[in-house]
Amino acid sequence: MQHKWRNLVFLALAELMAMALWFSASAVVPQLTVEWELTSSAQSWMTMSVQIGFVVGALLSALLNIADRIPARVLFAVSAFVGGLFNALIPLVDSDPQVALLLRFLTGVTLAGVYPPGMKLMATWCKEDRGLGIGLLVGALTMGSALPHLFNALPVFGGESGMPPWRTVLWASSGLAVVASVMAFFFIKAGPYLTSAAPFNWRFAGQALSHRPTRLANLGYLGHMWELYAMWTWVPFLLLASYEQAGWSQEAARGAGFAVIGIGGLSAIIAGQLADKLGRTTIASTSLLVSGSCALGVGFFMNAPLALTMICVVWGISVIADSAQFSAAVSELTDSRYVGTALTIQTSLGFLLTLFSIRIIPPLVDWVGWEYAFMILALGPILGIWSMLKLRGLPEAVQMASGNK
Repeated sequence: MQHKWRNLVFLALAELMAMALWFSASAVVPQLTVEWELTSSAQSWMTMSVQIGFVVGALLSALLNIADRIPARVLFAVSAFVGGLFNALIPLVDSDPQVALLLRFLTGVTLAGVYPPGMKLMATWCKEDRGLGIGLLVGALTMGSALPHLFNALPVFGGESGMPPWRTVLWASSGLAVVASVMAFFFIKAGPYLTSAAPFNWRFAGQALSHRPTRLANLGYLGHMWELYAMWTWVPFLLLASYEQAGWSQEAARGAGFAVIGIGGLSAIIAGQLADKLGRTTIASTSLLVSGSCALGVGFFMNAPLALTMICVVWGISVIADSAQFSAAVSELTDSRYVGTALTIQTSLGFLLTLFSIRIIPPLVDWVGWEYAFMILALGPILGIWSMLKLRGLPEAVQMASGNK
């Protein structure tokens, strides 16, 4: 296990920087709306196009077993570099939203070569502490996803009338992805639990769903994802609307948006460590219960921005705390030769589902207001808790977390 933590730290940093690409355009939607006259539908597509690209890339990777046939660090490095290039091209197309959406789609395709291979690399270094390891990676993903909101809130980026220049935010995010690529290629190696390269088996994509324990872990993940990305996408807008209504500054709202998402990075790590000791299903179910409760009640604090921020912070902590447990469970329950493929299948299905939950929030805001719009997200935690309790009762559950269900 020599150099284990050095590799894990470099991997987490690379993941953090590469995943800044995800919400780089979403964070600057207010500026793009003014400059490009975006409709509410077009605003949603700034995030949804990345989700679709990720799903397409992940499905291709799963069907071809790419994550198990190409060295993970090479796949990570190349994908992060190309994703950074696609994202950096968006400011250059200037006032053409259609081309920007295409580039966002292509960025999403490349991110399918970053996140699942990153989880596979983490699993090659961790066994008894796999929850902590993948929790560290999910924490890095969370912080990376929040970074564009931080860039958008920093005075150093300049701008007039509270509207920072959106091109700078995208270029900064793209630059971080290129740095992540270099770091992955030169400073990250696979660990001792790496299995030999798997033979091509396109049927394994289906086998990953037919195996009941793995299927239940994936159902839990789907419930989690139904809530997560809709929350990450629209809560910053909820905070912005609440702060503006109360006469508070936009800069404070953007800072709160970063904090709400970013604080989940720490909770993912802590929850991963606890899950290794207390059990995957225990931590996942508890997190889902808290986050689902927040989804039901957060809108009622719309007129009290300070209380709203506090509730959103609790939501940000709980909504991501369970994420690593579903991925860790799949890595422990599935055929070790195809862990990369199984994780890619899991993430592709999860991100496909987010297309619906992200898109449904704006019409609900128009129909019932911010007070009730997020309630529909509680359906995800309900499904997640049910699947975790079912998984806990299976004999195969002892394969998780060294016997800690």
